[in-house]
Amino acid sequence: MNKERYNYLSHQILDSSITVHKKMGPGLLESVYEISLMKEFETRNIKAENQVSIPLFYKGYELNKDFRIDILVEDEIIIEIKSSEIMHPVYAAQIISYLKLANKRLGFLINFNVPLLKDGFKRFVNNF
Repeated sequence: MNKERYNYLSHQILDSSITVHKKMGPGLLESVYEISLMKEFETRNIKAENQVSIPLFYKGYELNKDFRIDILVEDEIIIEIKSSEIMHPVYAAQIISYLKLANKRLGFLINFNVPLLKDGFKRFVNNF
């Protein structure tokens, strides 16, 4: 995927998130925002999957455990959704780990429990 496509999708993810936040408001469960964002992506013809299972490897060995990505956009961009009054540093660490483990270059941590969504929208990169 080229940088122009990443930039286009990044804009669509932000705009879609703002739309969902305006329609649904803050304070709901993460699952509500996840399914609403999936519907918004569908209306925009953006390929996205939710609750994507990624196998976990350690030193080349596949472990009997996987982790789940909230939303994976076009098989490249990870979205981790939160609805939290306090954004704990572990949330940022979580998405950074997901990017590394899934070998993806771009991710977003979106906290919908804020008055203005731009205050809850954070971008993370991995070798970008």
